[in-house]
Amino acid sequence: MSKKIVIIVESIDVDDSSGSKANVALIQNLHKIGYQISVYHYTRKEIQIENIDCFSIKEKKGILYFLSRLQRVTQRIFKINFSKPLENIFGFSFTFFNDIYSIKSFVKDEFSDVNLVITLSKGASFRPHYALFKLPQLHKKWLAYVHDPYPFHCYPKPYDWFEPGHKKKELFFKNVSEKAKYSGFPSQLLKEWMGGYFPNFLKTGVVIPHQNFEVEYDMKPFPSYFNENKFNLLHAGNLMKQRSPKGLIDGFQLFITNNPIAKKDAKLILLGNASYHKEMLFSYNKQLTELYISNENVPFDEVYHLQKNTSVNIILESKADVSPFLPGKFPHCVMANKPILLLSPENSEVKRLLGIDYLYHTDVDNVNEIAELIQNLYESWLKKSKNLKLGRKDLEHYVSPSHLEEIINSLSL
Repeated sequence: MSKKIVIIVESIDVDDSSGSKANVALIQNLHKIGYQISVYHYTRKEIQIENIDCFSIKEKKGILYFLSRLQRVTQRIFKINFSKPLENIFGFSFTFFNDIYSIKSFVKDEFSDVNLVITLSKGASFRPHYALFKLPQLHKKWLAYVHDPYPFHCYPKPYDWFEPGHKKKELFFKNVSEKAKYSGFPSQLLKEWMGGYFPNFLKTGVVIPHQNFEVEYDMKPFPSYFNENKFNLLHAGNLMKQRSPKGLIDGFQLFITNNPIAKKDAKLILLGNASYHKEMLFSYNKQLTELYISNENVPFDEVYHLQKNTSVNIILESKADVSPFLPGKFPHCVMANKPILLLSPENSEVKRLLGIDYLYHTDVDNVNEIAELIQNLYESWLKKSKNLKLGRKDLEHYVSPSHLEEIINSLSL
């Protein structure tokens, strides 16, 4: 008889964040390998995943709900932000606590016939984890999945900063680390990193990488900015403050300067929100016609289609000593079977997976080497009839349902 798994998740809307894409991929692959899956989600709208029972958690409208709305109205009238002092007192916002109450109320049943309860969140929010912490009858069946460092002051430089109520947030996560029977991490480095703050994660932690999953989409014509016959370098994903594309663009520009003949072939495409770098990107756009910048979110099916048809996919990380993150797009880049231009620290999870001898890797600000790597990729593209391959069956297995099945079967359920 197949194992029964309940998943309590913040969102299953694949267009709202990379975290939600990763959530859906994990859910789909757990179903694909034969587990009986029930999904309780707080997406705030009706969304179904084919062949899986999905239940939308409704927002409760009790005292916490009205306190959160009162706070918003008061802030709007008096133009004073009360969030910081309130979170310094309580650790979290009234909205957060009402969401926890809503989730907890919806899933308060003991799930006596369930083998495993997995909590999945997104971004800087761990609402399902807080709700499960408040349901001790489920702790012996609980796998708390930690997709990113938490709280914020646990991020590695240059991301680290202290947020309001950080001590209470840290206590919350200490409780998660000690109460959940298992903890899951998308990367080995993240497990080790979080284990440095909460040692029990090292005892309970298993590495469950972000998953590949099949996406059905209409084969629409390519968007006007994409010519499949060109040497396209594609970066898909938001460019946060700490994730600057300056070195990449300068390296690409140097490549064009050194190889004027490549000007007719090459194009650098940046898809996703880049509002922090807007002025810099605007200045580059005026002088570099081979650069395309969306500066807004692009629908997932369009991005996925381009990842599979570009010449090179780019993974760009921040300038740092360590990067324990596994980007949500990593499985898509692996399965696209195109070379990955990796701009990251030497000590990064993606570099660990690609291997010590991987050819197309350098620091995010090493302009000369970025230009040289693009040149090498371009020459290979010309030699191989414009059809470059990543060719990593080991990584395809690593992000596959069969490897996921090995991981889940290793747990004592």
